[in-house]
Amino acid sequence: MWFFTEDQRLLQKSVRDFAQSVLAPKIEYLDEVEGFDRGYFKGMADLGLLGITAPEEYGGAGMGCVAATIAMEEMGAVDASTTLSYLAHSILTVNNLAVNGSEAQKKKYLPKLISGEWIGGMAMTEPGAGSDALAMRTRAVKKGDKYILNGTKMFITNAVIGDLFYVYARTGEGRNEISTFLVESGFPGFKMGRKLKKMGMRASPTGELIFENCEVPAENLVGKEGDSVRHMLKNLDIERITISGISLGLGRASIEAAAKYAKERTQFGQPIASFQMIQSMLAEDQTAYDSAAALCYNVAQEWDTGKLEGKASRSASAKVKFGCATMATKVALDAIQILGGYGYTKEFPVERYMRDAKLMEIGAGTNEMMKVLIAREVLGDL
Repeated sequence: MWFFTEDQRLLQKSVRDFAQSVLAPKIEYLDEVEGFDRGYFKGMADLGLLGITAPEEYGGAGMGCVAATIAMEEMGAVDASTTLSYLAHSILTVNNLAVNGSEAQKKKYLPKLISGEWIGGMAMTEPGAGSDALAMRTRAVKKGDKYILNGTKMFITNAVIGDLFYVYARTGEGRNEISTFLVESGFPGFKMGRKLKKMGMRASPTGELIFENCEVPAENLVGKEGDSVRHMLKNLDIERITISGISLGLGRASIEAAAKYAKERTQFGQPIASFQMIQSMLAEDQTAYDSAAALCYNVAQEWDTGKLEGKASRSASAKVKFGCATMATKVALDAIQILGGYGYTKEFPVERYMRDAKLMEIGAGTNEMMKVLIAREVLGDL
């Protein structure tokens, strides 16, 4: 992007090199066996990626939304699964804690997370509360110097491998009376539930978290009791912008794979790249990618310069999330079509790109919910 700083361009190159040299060799195997390589996080720590938006005083890189999105795109183009786990760690946990946690909480947990010693995750979605997050039923009740949590979280990235979870729970009867707790995996009453088998993002573990009279020290309450909705929504905005980098990576990789194949594959005595229908698909896909990237990085830049707040932030992040996710799925499907029978097999990566891209239309807010948020801006108050 034209406005990238020198530091951002250096980051782009270093992450691209890391993705190609470290992530690429194992992704096909990890996707097949639904495995996860914890060692990747140590490599990310060495590059300063795990605390990319966190202050330098805690070991972070002190960079912003643009930098985080660059990292997502470069890794997402190679291994979207590991990148999803990275997002849950670096944005949903580390960034959340760095922005909203107390000084004591940040000193206690950020160094472990940023060094890669611990892996983090965020627990908001429940079996009966997805798009309607405020309908969550997990409850926390204060008893003495502890909070007792009861409930179940579902579809949680890093659920079965995480060491610390940023957990939302109800602490009052009002719909908005939501609080946040830092829950270590070793706390009494905390259980890892089942690991889910998935269509895509198979090298990123997803599962359920169970709280059965889980004991959480009172000092692990983030902020004030019942005051989490505001910062929960704000972190959803930066999540939607940065996760869109994964969609950009998947779209870019799909176009590159399709173009390479089209120039090598011959039919009727000529490369299929010479056929107008193939050219039409590639032209549409490249334009869609460029448009999505321009929107995504422009909004990320606005985030970093403090121009996005409240409703404007909700709408802008929704546009980015919807536009990039839709693009990635469409482009990946086109790549499969261009590769024909080969595209439908595991001999080429485009079928994996498509499986991974589809999650981007569901996770971090479905396409349908993104349209609702965008429509509110268009229509105003009805």
